[in-house]
Amino acid sequence: MPRKPRIHFPGAVYHVILRGNDGQDTFFDEADRSRFFFLLQGGTERFRHSIHAFCLMSNHIHLAVQVKEIPLSRIMQNLGFRYTQYFNRRYKKTGHLFQGRYKALLIDADNYLLELMRYIHLNPNRAGMVTRPESYPWSSHRAYLGREKLPWLTTDWILGQFANAERYQSFIEDGVKEGYRKEFHVGSFEGRALGDDRFIGEALFQAEEPARENLSLDALIESVCRAYGLSKAELASRSRVRQISEARAMAALFVRETEMLMMVDLGREIKQDVSSLSQAARRLEMRIESDSHLEKRFREIQSRISNPQLSSLTPSGSLVSRN
Repeated sequence: MPRKPRIHFPGAVYHVILRGNDGQDTFFDEADRSRFFFLLQGGTERFRHSIHAFCLMSNHIHLAVQVKEIPLSRIMQNLGFRYTQYFNRRYKKTGHLFQGRYKALLIDADNYLLELMRYIHLNPNRAGMVTRPESYPWSSHRAYLGREKLPWLTTDWILGQFANAERYQSFIEDGVKEGYRKEFHVGSFEGRALGDDRFIGEALFQAEEPARENLSLDALIESVCRAYGLSKAELASRSRVRQISEARAMAALFVRETEMLMMVDLGREIKQDVSSLSQAARRLEMRIESDSHLEKRFREIQSRISNPQLSSLTPSGSLVSRN
């Protein structure tokens, strides 16, 4: 289905989070993690990107990745596909291993890469798995300390910011009591990037993508209502009429795909159960993949959101009747 594109340009740095489907474990033993290491190395050789930091947890992975010409989507698709093949063969499973679309946040490396690296390395501490980050064997921290050699890990840029290894270690330890940092997950621009306005503008210019204002929940609801010819009161009603139900699911799908918006806020605004909205969004996503008319409706709403001047236009005919 159509999705908001990643902001790509050569040299872009991303915080990538890859999660197991429905929270399932993606690694069970050392052999699994070693295979993932092997695939990470193969990817850097094939696609020429850099990995500045990583942490392999039981059911999710953190990476700090810097791309060249090949976009992140191709890199992650290859990595996810090859590891899933290995995992399913070894454990005699089928289907998806990873959860939907991986999360990738473009970051202003000059201002945030050091702190992001520390945040990634301290993930096991925040989870209560270790008391000292060097005790955890499946992050890049030990390589930065010189205790392991990982030829596919790029350490020069980060280590170049410190006079010696002791200064690096002190920087990491200064963040041990640091908790969850929302900005490394949702960013500052459309859930796609973390940086000030100047960085965002330059990134969009390099990516040849026009800058847009952040999407508000009210604007999203208004766009969905216009597209379906509904009022907000109808959207917030208890009606199970197909058109109204589909409009709610469409709004929920856009909220789910826009990291700066929250499903709980949509539920409160249109008086619907959050769990029901999430399930409806998943069902609609599956329908869009095989229904060209529904995909067209998605694109129409996406266009309205991207181009506010379209919001005054009369919506085209409904996909479904109100019978």
